Amino acid sequence: MGASDGPVDPAMLRKVRKNAFAGAIGNVMEWYDFAAYAYMAPIMSSVFFPSSDPFASLLATYGAFAAGYMARPLGALAFGHIGDKFGRKRLLVLSVWLMGAATVSIGLLPTHDQVGPLAAVLLVLLRILQGCSVGGEFTGSSTFVVEHAPSSRRGFFASWIVVGCTAGFLAGSGVATLLSNVLGQEVLEDWAWRLPFLSGGLIAVGALLLRRHIEEPPAPTYDEEWERSPVVTAFVDHWRGMLRVVGLALAVNVGFYMMFVYAVSYLTERMHVSTAKAMDINTLCMVVLTFLPLVFSRVSDRLGRKPLLLAGNLGIMLLAWPLFWFMHHQDGFLILIGQLGFAVLFACVFSINPATQAEILPRRVRVSALSVSYSLCLSVFGGTTPLVAAYLVQRTGDDFAPVYYLIALAAVSFVTVLTIPETSGKALRE
Repeated sequence: MGASDGPVDPAMLRKVRKNAFAGAIGNVMEWYDFAAYAYMAPIMSSVFFPSSDPFASLLATYGAFAAGYMARPLGALAFGHIGDKFGRKRLLVLSVWLMGAATVSIGLLPTHDQVGPLAAVLLVLLRILQGCSVGGEFTGSSTFVVEHAPSSRRGFFASWIVVGCTAGFLAGSGVATLLSNVLGQEVLEDWAWRLPFLSGGLIAVGALLLRRHIEEPPAPTYDEEWERSPVVTAFVDHWRGMLRVVGLALAVNVGFYMMFVYAVSYLTERMHVSTAKAMDINTLCMVVLTFLPLVFSRVSDRLGRKPLLLAGNLGIMLLAWPLFWFMHHQDGFLILIGQLGFAVLFACVFSINPATQAEILPRRVRVSALSVSYSLCLSVFGGTTPLVAAYLVQRTGDDFAPVYYLIALAAVSFVTVLTIPETSGKALRE
């Protein structure tokens, strides 16, 4: 779209809203599956990885979970190539189709009692397929939305992708919690563990129907044919932009996994807070993290991306320690203050990152460069955060050791923001 900040045609605005919703719904499914699998892990460990040692079974289940993360860069390579060479719409349809098929298939899998070790093998393979689809989903949808939004509202519409992620997480955790409370452990282990994955198929069908009818303008033509793949071009000619994407993503993604995934086990095991209380606080803060991006993104469209990104990352650097101090208690109110503070800081950065990361890259390799760099960041840093945090605490004996790790990464993100141009309201790079 152009760089004008003038009035937006109502018909165009309706189309942009439709595109933004179609982009967001695929991320709803991605994070729905993330939460459903994480909360069903204790059940699935006995279904797919039976062992005399329950802890070993649980580790195997989380290993299958990690396999999905490790597959993200592979999906980023494939879907990045598709998105840049054949169009964003084709990427979005293929990614949600693959994601939906893999998720429903998990719900239909035979158990270990039925087919033996083959059940575990099939589960891992399906997790890998899910990881591949996710490798292009978040970045592909955010790119699509950014490219179709008017320049004066790109940040706001791109933040719908973030809202889709957190809404999906809340839906997945809510369904898993509801089934656990209503049906009980025995029924869950017998058959009801399948329901969250089968119901994910409904989200996939809805996303597929929406995305099949979205419109995509023809890609710009170039004087020369592709002599090398978009991924290779991205690495050779735009590696600086890819490093900036990683730098922008570091603090907020590691921070999210630290304070909303690792923190639950930390509170229960180290602070001896009940699981129910820890989950209630976590859910309330996730609700805040779902809606605040809509506010921060509108502000970024008016004031610029860099002021808010600098403020958010500086806030993490300065406030991470005191906020974690609040969480280093058994009192529920103090824990809520700490985690709520992190939710506000993360929302500030999360809401603006998708638009900023897409805006600093040229259209020709935008999906490839963004998908590969973002997926590598999540695989190397984001997905390993709970493990790194637990290791640092165990190694140092200091419960605050993970916070120092987060502060260091926030410093990297802060410096990265200083190196990028202001992109709000500017024409996208072609």
